[in-house]
Amino acid sequence: MLVDDEPANLILLEELLQLKGYTTVSALSGDEALFLARVSRPDLILLDIMMPDLNGFDVCEILRNDTALQTVPVIFLTALDDDTSRLRGLEIMADDYLTKPFNSRLLLAKVENILQLSQMRSQAVSSQFNQQVKEQSKRQIAAAWEANEYLSEKFHLFVPEQLLERIAPKGIESIQLGNVTEEELTILFCDIRGFTAIAESQEARETFEWLNAFFTKMNDCITSHAGFIDKYLGDAIMAVFDQPHSHAINAIEAAVAMQESLHEFNADRHKYNLEYPVNIGTGINTGIGMIGTLGSDRRMDSTVIGDVVNTASRLENLTKIYGCQIIVSENAIVHAREFLNNIHPNSIPKESLVLKCDLEVETPCRATAADSHGPSNNYYYRWIDRVTPRGKQQAIEIYEIWPASNPDSEAKQLTQALFDKGIQGWQSERFVAALGYFQQLIEQNPADTVARFYIEKCQEKLGLIPANISSDNS
Repeated sequence: MLVDDEPANLILLEELLQLKGYTTVSALSGDEALFLARVSRPDLILLDIMMPDLNGFDVCEILRNDTALQTVPVIFLTALDDDTSRLRGLEIMADDYLTKPFNSRLLLAKVENILQLSQMRSQAVSSQFNQQVKEQSKRQIAAAWEANEYLSEKFHLFVPEQLLERIAPKGIESIQLGNVTEEELTILFCDIRGFTAIAESQEARETFEWLNAFFTKMNDCITSHAGFIDKYLGDAIMAVFDQPHSHAINAIEAAVAMQESLHEFNADRHKYNLEYPVNIGTGINTGIGMIGTLGSDRRMDSTVIGDVVNTASRLENLTKIYGCQIIVSENAIVHAREFLNNIHPNSIPKESLVLKCDLEVETPCRATAADSHGPSNNYYYRWIDRVTPRGKQQAIEIYEIWPASNPDSEAKQLTQALFDKGIQGWQSERFVAALGYFQQLIEQNPADTVARFYIEKCQEKLGLIPANISSDNS
């Protein structure tokens, strides 16, 4: 039973719980809640406190004095976040006390755990008359242990094992605010393009259905490449790759796998009422990050923070500007190439180690097939720009990565020489020549969005069109 005098709060809770398979009944006042509870005894009550007439404390007291309802579990869900109110809740024997705005994952875990414990307690009460005191104690201990294991198992769904190893090295009980480790890792940000428009065209249940199917596919790609999802950010994913030495190549290969898996998802999109294919942009960066617990002693979260995270997010945003699927920092490229060299010494040509277009280097920058664990070349990369992401002072080199299975992959390879010449013209401020090379390229490969980006930039420099300055680009 859901009790709240704000209809919007009831709608939110109904959606959240019904998506998990719970049957709910709602009441807008304390009097209505007591009437409904007496008509049909609920398994659990989520109870607001601040209501007119009978407040939540009054309702809970009445329930505890009613022999037919006194054992119904009660969770207070309230905006009151003071010790006096919490103490009042304990005094009238509420089962838990959560404050608004609440963490939906924590609320669902609490509901599931309390219902399980309530069921176990009911079973223990019904059989206690036929058992000896010693056997009864053993069953209660076993039930408590089982409940603890169950909650621990569910907890792992919200906090990945790789994070727990760092923030709780001695078990869940050892989690403390401020537990932190610092290490080199690679961060991947993935965001769905045009999500708001899609969501506005669907019912909430439909959006949740395809989002969960999409996230499941993306999670499979990430975990199969030794990464883990740190958090879901609405329609976005933040993933962490932490395997020593191989975290950058793992992230790159995961991003390529995500693009390929997206094609499979889009092939079945009509069963999710999706009219158009879903598109994503991905940013990847390698650097030092801090993994730990952040928040307060009353509400904490596990997370990864640091410049490596901020830059990865900025790179994901840049995919919108350059029209790329995947943009990777030079740090990630260098780390990946070092890993490949260690696995296959002397197998990578020296000229393939050129990591950027440089007018002082005779060997031009070109798309390079990446081979992580064997001879299969399933993706390519090329240098695309030197930028200063928003909020940073130092410029970084950025690279585009695309799967070899992309329809325009071969065309990009065949036009790479024109791309190199265009980039060299751009870097040496020979904008007329650069524009000519990029226009020739577009005639051969109209799908090359990076070339189109440079055509527009050259036209701006030549005064052919008004300048369009991006806050993310230097």
